[in-house]
Amino acid sequence: MPAIPPTTQALIVVNVLVYLIQVATGDLSPHSAHAVSVAFGLWSVSAPVGEPSEFHLWQLVTYSFLHGGTAHLFFNMLALFMFGSDIERVWGGRRYLGYYLVCVVSAALAQLLVSSISGGAPYPTIGASGGVYGLLLAFGMMFPRRTVVLLVPPIPMPAWLLVTVFGTAELLFGITGTQAGVAHFAHLGGMAGGFLLIQYWRGRLPIKPRRR
Repeated sequence: MPAIPPTTQALIVVNVLVYLIQVATGDLSPHSAHAVSVAFGLWSVSAPVGEPSEFHLWQLVTYSFLHGGTAHLFFNMLALFMFGSDIERVWGGRRYLGYYLVCVVSAALAQLLVSSISGGAPYPTIGASGGVYGLLLAFGMMFPRRTVVLLVPPIPMPAWLLVTVFGTAELLFGITGTQAGVAHFAHLGGMAGGFLLIQYWRGRLPIKPRRR
């Protein structure tokens, strides 16, 4: 098995270390009132100013390194390894990390928008899923015919179909309110941010990348 590329490896290590801090402080749930999720989880902008659970700019990134349990962490890190490794090998660490962080932030902005429309949630959004869904989108665009077999469901399918199925499912779940407590629109926001950035790099947006 090829070695995990350094940036993907670093992201996995940081996520695991942060999770261990959560475990050590008893901060294991998105409903937790412990200091880690209060300070670094993504809170609604409609949260009362001065309250411990108010929104701060750094939460647009830091929420993605927090997780609500071992399974939550495991599946996100598995997806980060599965999809991120090949992307990093093609793009290199710098562009790959920039892309991942853009997806994390765009996922956060989508979640904040939906949260403000719905009146805000009494708990923070946490997890790397927004960035992971952005990586899934990039993987499908870069390797559309690559066969992928996930743990759930264990069905082989081409990457383009996997992206289509997951994106459609997230949209339906978000609209219908299925799987309450899951930030479906954040996942879609991560995919949308990733798609726009790739299109920008390809020169297909009105704003063109600078030539060097």
